[in-house]
Amino acid sequence: MDDLLIRPAETDDVPAIVAMYADDPLGAHRETPDDLAPYLAALKRLTDDPNQHLMVAERSGRVVGTLQLTVIPGLSRRGTTRSVIEGVRVHSAERGGGLGSRLIRWAIEESGRQGCQLVQLTSDATRTDARRFYERLGFTASHIGFKLQL
Repeated sequence: MDDLLIRPAETDDVPAIVAMYADDPLGAHRETPDDLAPYLAALKRLTDDPNQHLMVAERSGRVVGTLQLTVIPGLSRRGTTRSVIEGVRVHSAERGGGLGSRLIRWAIEESGRQGCQLVQLTSDATRTDARRFYERLGFTASHIGFKLQL
């Protein structure tokens, strides 16, 4: 893992990121790797916002993982700043080798550097392996999440 670089995503990384999103039973129905325009527009919004960190893991010049870290200042919990980890993906050829753990540890450490007192994430209820993965890293399933599609 010594040759792994975790860095901010760039425009040229978008096809690889979207391919990882789509290489998944849930993402295969949500993502459109053949039309990158909405992803490129989203990357622009993300890079313009200092509280958004879309990161990639690169090995030997190839994008092999990604996640998004969002820092949210808040008033509740005595003004707690929290972070949210989203869109965690590891290339299928890299799964099981510790890359996911390394990405999450990076996000936790960066959250601390950003002044966060709490790190949270959600995972689709059907992803039982992901739930075990996050629990092994110290996360607790303490809340029930809700979504409303607009």
